Amino acid sequence: DLFSQIPEAKIRGYDPGRFSFNVKGGRCEACEGDGLVRIEMHFLPDVYVECEECHGRRYNSQALEIHYKGKNISDVLEMTSEEAMNFFEKVPAIHQKLKVLCEVGLGYIHLGQSATTLSGGEAQRIKLATELSRRSTGRTLYILDEPTTGLHFDDVKRLLAVLFELVDRGNTVLVIEHNMDVIKCADWIIDLGPDGGDKGGELVAAGTPQEIIKSKRSYTGEWLKKVL
Repeated sequence: DLFSQIPEAKIRGYDPGRFSFNVKGGRCEACEGDGLVRIEMHFLPDVYVECEECHGRRYNSQALEIHYKGKNISDVLEMTSEEAMNFFEKVPAIHQKLKVLCEVGLGYIHLGQSATTLSGGEAQRIKLATELSRRSTGRTLYILDEPTTGLHFDDVKRLLAVLFELVDRGNTVLVIEHNMDVIKCADWIIDLGPDGGDKGGELVAAGTPQEIIKSKRSYTGEWLKKVL
């Protein structure tokens, strides 16, 4: 909506759809907004090459003529979340959403990045950021499967702050995790095992972190002692 509100865009009669690479109007029709063109190789896997019409920018020349603070829509989609957060500092509706993305450790992803390139953990954290941007009901159960996978220690701390915020709003957060820096912060731990695969799935121990470290059957408790 931001680009469609720019005076030049209004004069030309451009609506928000003009700045989407998913629909006709502003997208490059040569590659249908992909930025890449597929070449069929018949007996070999298909090859994707940069579109010669838009040079990978996904939009037609008319859409790219509209600028906000010297950047067109393609330039903006090339930004990381952190770069865009600073760029849109004076646009509260956009800035706040990008700030939450950075808070869950996703400041490095590009705005135009394809969803298919995201890891499972990244996809979960994007959903988390979406939830945090909504008005909280305080009655939601969040289930996260190893959300800290691939995160730097500082990003883990930021993610924990986000989870605590969800809990402070009255929600419940259930995390499946092996990271002791996360486990030690839990209000309640459910330790399943004693091993993996066919040798697991049984309740080994349940309780607060202080109670788990006292369990002689819990491998988790043994590791937890080292970080508490």
